[in-house]
Amino acid sequence: MGKELSEMALKELWELFPIILKKYNTDYKEWYETEKLKLLSCIDRKDIRRINHIGSSAVEGLIAKPTVDILLEIDNESNIEQLRDVLLHNGWLLMSFENKPCMKMVFNKGYTKEGFAEKVYHLHVRYYDNWNELYFRDYLMEHDEVVKEYGELKLELIEKYEHDRDGYTNAKTNFILKYTEKAKEEYVDKYNPRNNHNL
Repeated sequence: MGKELSEMALKELWELFPIILKKYNTDYKEWYETEKLKLLSCIDRKDIRRINHIGSSAVEGLIAKPTVDILLEIDNESNIEQLRDVLLHNGWLLMSFENKPCMKMVFNKGYTKEGFAEKVYHLHVRYYDNWNELYFRDYLMEHDEVVKEYGELKLELIEKYEHDRDGYTNAKTNFILKYTEKAKEEYVDKYNPRNNHNL
């Protein structure tokens, strides 16, 4: 029997789970919808303010890690410990949890001792707010030239950072921030909770 994932050092995990980029898969939308329904069925509806498919797998035609990222925004009054336990009970593994500067929990499905399963998910749990990821996703959806540029950047970076997830993520930051700012100018307050968009 190999080590459990929880026993592995970060370097071992990065070796087991390298960054893989694949052409856009039309099944990603279906993967998302299936998992969204499961989340809606196991979490108290009063806790859920909005659910979205985010990240590169949400953008048609964009080269991406074959991972479906889900942003689950919850009510500020939600019981975090209870929600965490519900998700753990429903097959999610907790990857990280921080409270400062804001509450963020990240869960995954599809990471095994043998490597990636066929379907891989990341679930980002945060309080209901005006998150950058929603703006960046929408901007990519409407700007094909930026999708092309982003795809080329990823292909350049993977050669250097295949086994360094933090390095890969950090190297994309300036690009993402640049277009997130443009998106926020274009879509003024689209996702601001004051406008009260649910689910």
